[in-house]
Amino acid sequence: MTMTPSRSYLLSALHQWITDNDLTPYLAVDARVQGVMVPEQFTLDDQLVLNISYSAVQQLNIDQDGVSFNARFGGVPMNVFIPLAAALAIYAKENGQGMGFGMEPGAEDLMQLAEQPPEPPTPSPSGPVSVGKKGTTSKSRTKLKVVK
Repeated sequence: MTMTPSRSYLLSALHQWITDNDLTPYLAVDARVQGVMVPEQFTLDDQLVLNISYSAVQQLNIDQDGVSFNARFGGVPMNVFIPLAAALAIYAKENGQGMGFGMEPGAEDLMQLAEQPPEPPTPSPSGPVSVGKKGTTSKSRTKLKVVK
């Protein structure tokens, strides 16, 4: 029996849990995944961390297609879309509690990286986390590393 991928359910539940605890939910995104619509000028090493709190975004929707919302970046409004395969982690800004995502059964068909091969991850001194891919195959797992 084939089940639908669990990532959207986990993202939604963790977003609610973080919000219910009066913390700020951050979403780490792999900007190389096809279909990602984020402001490219804010990406670092093809990754981006987004504040997805209700005070930062409008019309937040987390479903089987992905995460979508409206937000302002540098004062410019933008419709944002993150396919499920591009969601690397969701965690609370204040204490880092949350979850990183690897590949799950059925996610291979969601994962469609751009034609360029991924570059090795480098720690980001400006962001709260550095999320990178290990290896270059679509079956590699993601890892979450806290950088202080």
